[in-house]
Amino acid sequence: MRLLRSEDEASGGELIGVAQLEALAVAWYDDRLVPDWRPRTRDESQRVLRGVGLTGEFWELPSRRRSR
Repeated sequence: MRLLRSEDEASGGELIGVAQLEALAVAWYDDRLVPDWRPRTRDESQRVLRGVGLTGEFWELPSRRRSR
């Protein structure tokens, strides 16, 4: 992540505004201190991204982990 003064400084990737970044942070980390917290599934994580309006190919999570 890089914070930029204007879109002219961008050199690739996707651009989102600070308000949308804040919405993502709240949605992504809101439940982390819940005693029975567990990692999200891929589909649950994808719903978080879509829920804050992050859609399209760039925001599509891989369907499964690749082995190294």
